[in-house]
Amino acid sequence: MSQTPVVTRIAPSPTGYMHIGTARTALFSWLYARGRGGKFLLRIEDTDRERSTPEATEAILKGMEWLGLDYDGDAISQFERADRHAEVAHEMLASGHAYKCFASQDEIQAFRDAAKAEGKSTLYRSPWRDADPSTHPDAPYVIRVKAPLEGTT
Repeated sequence: MSQTPVVTRIAPSPTGYMHIGTARTALFSWLYARGRGGKFLLRIEDTDRERSTPEATEAILKGMEWLGLDYDGDAISQFERADRHAEVAHEMLASGHAYKCFASQDEIQAFRDAAKAEGKSTLYRSPWRDADPSTHPDAPYVIRVKAPLEGTT
């Protein structure tokens, strides 16, 4: 029986300083990886360019050092890998594992507010999930994972 190597990671957002929840998650992930001879990675979740700051990133790195939590390789910038993430998202669209959702934040929030008022689930199910791509508008969209609607995932 072959075992898959353990790889864990922490992905703090540099929109503020490291807090106890980030430190706790880092500690558990580090312990799990190190206890199994695996790797522990640090990915800086810096895609919110308006709120991410170099000072907060530096505070995260210093916090990790202060906690004594080393990580494997270099810290990875999520923003610097944006092209790769877009490439994978478009591959998922092409293979049918993702879809374009044109619902606005206002539409989604209105759905959630109405569902909450009615005591129903606020899980948003996009009407675009199974829409014919030829009917897609020329409008902003997000790419959503097309997870199975039934069964166990």
